[in-house]
Amino acid sequence: MKARLLPLLFALVKFASGYLLLSPLYELQRDEYLYLAHGRHPAWGYLEVPPLTAAQAWLTNAAGGDFWAVKFWPFLWGAATVYLVVRLAQRLGGGWFAGALAGTCYLGTAFARLNLLFQPNSFEVFGFVLSLYCLARYLHTQRPGALYGLGAALGLGLLNKYTTLFFGAALVGALLLTPARRLLGNRHFWGALGLALLLWGPNLAWQLAHGLPVRHHMQLLHDSQLVHVEAGTFWKAQLLMCLGAAWVWLPGLGALLVAREFRAYRALGWVPVLGVGLLAALHGKDYYALGYYPVLFSFGAVWWAARLQNSRWKTVLRPALVALPLALLVRIYPFIYPVAGPAEMLALRPRFVSRGFYHWEDGRDHALPQDYADMLGWRELADKTWAAYQALPDSVRPHTLIKCANYGQASAINYYNRHRPLPPAQSTNGSFLFWWPAPQSYRAAIIIDDEFHPEIAPHFASYRRAGEVANPYAREHGTLIIVGRGPDAAVQALVRREQQAELAAWQGQ
Repeated sequence: MKARLLPLLFALVKFASGYLLLSPLYELQRDEYLYLAHGRHPAWGYLEVPPLTAAQAWLTNAAGGDFWAVKFWPFLWGAATVYLVVRLAQRLGGGWFAGALAGTCYLGTAFARLNLLFQPNSFEVFGFVLSLYCLARYLHTQRPGALYGLGAALGLGLLNKYTTLFFGAALVGALLLTPARRLLGNRHFWGALGLALLLWGPNLAWQLAHGLPVRHHMQLLHDSQLVHVEAGTFWKAQLLMCLGAAWVWLPGLGALLVAREFRAYRALGWVPVLGVGLLAALHGKDYYALGYYPVLFSFGAVWWAARLQNSRWKTVLRPALVALPLALLVRIYPFIYPVAGPAEMLALRPRFVSRGFYHWEDGRDHALPQDYADMLGWRELADKTWAAYQALPDSVRPHTLIKCANYGQASAINYYNRHRPLPPAQSTNGSFLFWWPAPQSYRAAIIIDDEFHPEIAPHFASYRRAGEVANPYAREHGTLIIVGRGPDAAVQALVRREQQAELAAWQGQ
């Protein structure tokens, strides 16, 4: 019972600290609005991700969709992950020091930032860690139940994010390279894989029924973002993301691969080597690799515990080493938790821009970190859209189309206006393609875009700029709210063709 209190304590600290460090200076992040929109349209699949995040969003929306409810899920998965990390260190034979060191390594690295956002990434890391935890339990106890835990973790991971396929490939490769390959002849191992496939089955069926849109999503991701990922930048980020714990996870990886004391667990060392290597070869985003590191914290902490066991200085060294990952986090604290306002973040830019904190997915450096800029301006956009709608005559409002250039705009407008009688904002971007309303005759259109598009003005009886996002720090700065009255048949047909063309592209037609 005493041993279990330590991982529970770390889990509680992880969960509570998220709420304590939430800042009112920022709003939700762009993608969080999209996943909340998924929750309002339950399905077995979406163009961006599988359905597990949408299931969480459905519950969040049912609870009112407030800020605290949105953040519950990443805080929960972060707490569950650190629990497993600390518990694994204990099960490997480490005492309080190994467990506490593994826990502070998790709290003091990039996971502090990752677990702040309602995105599939938090459960992705949890799923990877749970999978490897179950594998470690089986290698230690030979109990079949641990293999079925592994299968459940893989299946839920596939319902969460398709990067689990790469993790699965790394896992199989790691088994083949080590004596653990004997698992491939174990009926319970194949039963576990069957369980994983059973859980993933509904989403796989959805993908097949819709022409495997994941292929188009990967191509768009490659062309717009992954093309900017350079090998040097990727590997630099691997060090920086967990820099405060590099002195723990690097020995942990080395010990897993060569040390006799961890020989039974050698496959767990090859999983991150193969998984991170595969992501590097495919030009994956650097944070895709985060799920491979927490288990190394556990093994590295046990390695350190063994090294210090007979040291005369262990009474002093142990507490100091446990605190070190958190101490090293202090210098970059404003980049982990959004507690500093935009002006303060801009003032920090000259000192930290060379470290990549201001580098965006477009391959360029900007005034703020990308996530911070993506947490600004949304309420302003939603309120100004509502004001533009209210300015329309009563007879026109029910026949108004709100069309946005991207899913972030549409999702945020719908989120902040969820208690107002505003027609749902639409878009031809992402999963909004599936939610486009049935054909009807519109009498007005509110267009959200970063360009005025004067070429379509002749297709409206009146066409004017009603407002724009004025927040200079927002990624949507300058986004226009345009009101067009009396659209002709040509412009309405053009919008419909745009939606159909986008949908056909996603379905590979």
